[in-house]
Amino acid sequence: MPRTFIASFPATLRQMRALGERLRVARLRRRISTILMAERVGVSRDTLHRLEQGDPNIALGTYARILRVLGLDRDLDALAGDDELGRKLQDQAIARQRPRGTTRKPAPAAAAGPNGGSHG
Repeated sequence: MPRTFIASFPATLRQMRALGERLRVARLRRRISTILMAERVGVSRDTLHRLEQGDPNIALGTYARILRVLGLDRDLDALAGDDELGRKLQDQAIARQRPRGTTRKPAPAAAAGPNGGSHG
């Protein structure tokens, strides 16, 4: 079955090209040749070239491997780490769940000690 690709948004294409360029520069700073980098990442030189050009059809796993080889794999932890929009949407949904003018029930009192009184 042939693979089909969905066209990316123009802004996404710009981001991918910028990422590819940053990865290329990181490779050059480390003085790693394309042959050695492709071998370490486990891809062909053609795939490495496409990745460094920002081809959006390169698998995310390939980007993860190149980041690992460059010692930049911790940067993956930052991706989508701060979901500001998601938190705002969640907060709005929570605010809509509680009718206006109602108050929250008070929290239950702390459990009494073994003799029915408070500790101390």
